[in-house]
Amino acid sequence: MNENDEIRELLESLAEPDFQKFASSLIPNIPSESVLGVRLPRLRKIAKQIARSDWRDYLDKAQDLSFEETMLQGMVIGYVREPLQEIKRRIAWFVPKIDNWSVCDSFCSGLKITKDYPDEMWEFIVPYVQSDEEYGIRFGVVMILFYYVDSVHMEEAFRLLDAVQYDSYYVKMAVAWAVSIYYLSFPKETLAFLSGCSLDDFTYNKSLQKITESKKVSADTKEEIRRMKRK
Repeated sequence: MNENDEIRELLESLAEPDFQKFASSLIPNIPSESVLGVRLPRLRKIAKQIARSDWRDYLDKAQDLSFEETMLQGMVIGYVREPLQEIKRRIAWFVPKIDNWSVCDSFCSGLKITKDYPDEMWEFIVPYVQSDEEYGIRFGVVMILFYYVDSVHMEEAFRLLDAVQYDSYYVKMAVAWAVSIYYLSFPKETLAFLSGCSLDDFTYNKSLQKITESKKVSADTKEEIRRMKRK
């Protein structure tokens, strides 16, 4: 039995039927049977163990037979401590495997190396935002909202978000999410962006909705934001 078979057996032993039903319902665009039902904290524990062992061999032979097996690979990349060039190479290898929002967003949250190399990683992710691949775009957008909500990158981030024209619910929601996160730190600048942006009506209105869903926004401000909705 090889390592991947052992990992598959371990994941199956950790699967919870009730959680499987819940988890698969949150990711309707992939087959429900591809979700085993393993909770993320358990996946992270396994990923940390792999990252401390022969992780290169694991990734080179890893299979994508389930949602969890793909998720695990992304987590491992986030945990390994290697030179940036090696990590970037592994990220580029992994992004095409992403086929749902959950793997995408979890992968992005684990790429803490971005905080150590903000300039290099910004240059690396921009082409993804400008690509024509659904989850490549979402990857780039989510990386922006996780690591680049600051005054240095704001202007270019708005330009990149405004230029996204991909007809996908998961891309549009990522852009709306990013706009709402920018609003929390830069409300004046974000409102100025929204007043002259080229976002399609769905993404624009979802941006407003996500802003109003924040507990950090006052009731009066939420009413003002709602009045900005496009009919």
